[in-house]
Amino acid sequence: MKALATALMVTATLVGMSAAHADGKTREQVQQELQAAKAAGQVTFGELDYPPATVERTSLSREQVQQELQSAKAAGQVTSAELDYPPKAAVSQTAGKTREQVRQELAEAKARGEYSFGELDYPPQVR
Repeated sequence: MKALATALMVTATLVGMSAAHADGKTREQVQQELQAAKAAGQVTFGELDYPPATVERTSLSREQVQQELQSAKAAGQVTSAELDYPPKAAVSQTAGKTREQVRQELAEAKARGEYSFGELDYPPQVR
């Protein structure tokens, strides 16, 4: 039984080793690829460098970026502190009801018995 288990372990090890060399690269080729990846900043070590920082390239000039920033500030899309987060969209005054119209509707609802407050009349009963 031990011989069978040993034979299976040796077979599994040999299969695993042959799979590692399936791509046909030599040790020197792999070491060269590793050095090239390190030089390109694609290899990191530890948790502090994960995920690796990517270098972003832009086609905009400094003046164009500053101009975009100023227009975003003017549109209210940029905040500077926690109190301004999330940025509020420009407040638009829509044609709604005036305060007096709302008070009038409330008075009419009270007169019809459709308005109640407090817990004794919940849910309000239609009369």
